Amino acid sequence: MPELPEVETTLRGIRPHLEGRRIARLLVRDPRLRLPIPPETPELVAGQIIGALARRSKYLLIGLERGALIVHLGMSGSLRIVAPGSPPKRHDHVDLALDDGHCLRFHDPRRFGLFLWTPESPEIAQVQHPLLRDLGPEPLGDSFDGDYLHALSRTRRVAIKSFIMDAAVVVGVGNIYANESLFLAGIHPARHCHRVGLERYRRLAATIRAVLRASIEQGGTTLRDFVNEDGQPGYFAQSLRVYGHAGEPCGICGEPLRVKRIGQRSSFFCPRCQH
Repeated sequence: MPELPEVETTLRGIRPHLEGRRIARLLVRDPRLRLPIPPETPELVAGQIIGALARRSKYLLIGLERGALIVHLGMSGSLRIVAPGSPPKRHDHVDLALDDGHCLRFHDPRRFGLFLWTPESPEIAQVQHPLLRDLGPEPLGDSFDGDYLHALSRTRRVAIKSFIMDAAVVVGVGNIYANESLFLAGIHPARHCHRVGLERYRRLAATIRAVLRASIEQGGTTLRDFVNEDGQPGYFAQSLRVYGHAGEPCGICGEPLRVKRIGQRSSFFCPRCQH
């Protein structure tokens, strides 16, 4: 599933090809996504000039002269810029054709993604749209830090891994990034969030920022793929320290790494380094 760093990589890849261009046509081959694309959407967006692009959590917002497009990649979606006349492939459900002949093509085999128009501007949609208004702060933004996590956790009784993966607490900390961040912060993923102290939360917040920034930077090395007809977005591939390495020795202490289910997700950890 594309996570925040992958979506940020997607944003950086498509932004220079979209901003300032006019929409020649919106072609919807199959409207049956997680929320069906309303039949009037092509008429609403055709002819509009694309303004700024933004990201909120894992949602991409494409600003228009009137309203915005909200795009979510779901579990299997991807976006790419294709050259004029490029034939669609199976599961290429939407084309946003541009005035220079290129188009932004939305590919989604499992159809859990979204491609919706809203009359709100991107700025207003981020605080008012039902899909966005209840989301927690961005982990790379100024409003996210250890003090915030500590204060919010005092009344919670859930595992800290589930706590930081809650999008109402903070957005974009997916399963892989939660595992890696907790390992680097030395916190056991099953520890109750209200039993973690302020200084450890400050360390965890800093670690979450570092892990996400590193993933974005590495994902950014493959931005050229966004203009390749056969290319896929440059999804982040890092040298993972614990995720997927159950039974292997911890890189710090040598103890075999373990895995357990927490909140229906696989959680990888070192029983010696994390407590």
